[in-house]
Amino acid sequence: MQSLLVHSQAAIIRPCGSLNAANAAELRQQLQTAVLSEKNNALLIDMSQIESLDSAGLMALVSALNLAQESRKRFSLCAVSVPVRIVFELTQLDRVFEIFENVAAFEATA
Repeated sequence: MQSLLVHSQAAIIRPCGSLNAANAAELRQQLQTAVLSEKNNALLIDMSQIESLDSAGLMALVSALNLAQESRKRFSLCAVSVPVRIVFELTQLDRVFEIFENVAAFEATA
């Protein structure tokens, strides 16, 4: 369902397909594990392979963001497609999440 890469203490997670009620609990658990890992001080979710996002998928991301903030870790998104970005804009979560054009743009700020 996803791949995990680690770049200089930043974990990059690449989920694929749809983030919805069918897999939101699994995603939430995987993100929680990555956030709480001692190996990572930052987490980047590469959304390039995400086709759709519903409220359950969005809540999994918000939950992970909150946990990252409590843990004083960076939590960012990148490569968000236009249809998925519209969901973030409609919910005004584009103002809450740090969103980058791509992985390289994220790494340039590290």
